[in-house]
Amino acid sequence: MIVHGKPSRTVWLHPSQPSIIQVIDQRHLPFAWVIEDLSTVDQVATAIKDMHIRGAGCIGAVAGYGMYLAAIEASHDATPDAHLDRSAQKLVATRPTAVNLAWAVHRQLRALADQPDPAQKISTALTIATEIADEDVACCRAIGQHGLALIRDIAARKAPGEPVRILTHCNAGWLAFVDYGSATAPIYTAFEQGIPLHIWVDETRPRSQGARLTAWELGQHGVPHAIIPDNSGGHLMQHGLVDMVIVGSDRTTRCGDVANKIGTYLKALAARDNGVPFYVALPSSTLDWTMRDGVQEIPVEERDATEITHVEGWDGHRVTTVRVVPENSPAINHGFDVTPARLVTGLITERGISPASEEGLLQLYPEHRTE
Repeated sequence: MIVHGKPSRTVWLHPSQPSIIQVIDQRHLPFAWVIEDLSTVDQVATAIKDMHIRGAGCIGAVAGYGMYLAAIEASHDATPDAHLDRSAQKLVATRPTAVNLAWAVHRQLRALADQPDPAQKISTALTIATEIADEDVACCRAIGQHGLALIRDIAARKAPGEPVRILTHCNAGWLAFVDYGSATAPIYTAFEQGIPLHIWVDETRPRSQGARLTAWELGQHGVPHAIIPDNSGGHLMQHGLVDMVIVGSDRTTRCGDVANKIGTYLKALAARDNGVPFYVALPSSTLDWTMRDGVQEIPVEERDATEITHVEGWDGHRVTTVRVVPENSPAINHGFDVTPARLVTGLITERGISPASEEGLLQLYPEHRTE
């Protein structure tokens, strides 16, 4: 991703202090560009839990680096293996819905289990963390190439110069991964191919990740877009102003049910009613092969009610927070919902485009067949 004219990732090792990882503190966007140093597992856990960083792939990559910091800490602990286990549990507990988090942590634990030497554990953990980040970039780049075919097909049916109009929800962009993003990867790839685009950006209450993050990303990249209220998507579809929907996923079951930011299910229903293709873009690290029924099995995080009762914004001088509801009114804040596979046109993965079904996914990932 290009930011202020320079390429950037969302997480990287400090260039001169290898015991520190650096992340973009997304809480400050789009108002300020802030880099945060993380040097302890506790700091990483706080950054994930309090959404200094967010997005399935980014969370997984940062957790991978968090386990590298855990290996450093464990080398000074009397019970190093126990310290690693406690660190892993602490990281996994921060965000229960996004499966990439647990996937990255458990991948580290498996790699470290056979390393008795503390120095070797640290070296291995750094290698695995780097691999996780680099693989995330490669997966997202491949998702962009596979999704490009869908956008190109729509563009071919339009008048010359008429844009392909794509609706997004939440932020499944570069900020949600290490680079490129999942839902935005086909958009960036098509834009770089010269295909005219217009992106409808759902604001995505209550944290406004669309309005604050996706719109900022697209603006940095020069992609034409407009921010819309969350409830405008159905209206735009009714009037033929949406050619396709592309969203991300925090966890997708082996049968194709998709957990994503709250409100995704409603977009899928509107898309089905209006004949608009509804695609989900995700790397394989987001697939949970242990689950079949997303509505019944996927844990849905309930976040602090203040995310609903208060809003944060720029008052012309500083970022400020104000209450927007009656003082004594309670609020319930479910962070995600589950879109049943029957509403999903297709899953865009790094291995290709699959029907949202168990057999469809197994065609791309035959190593997960159990019979």
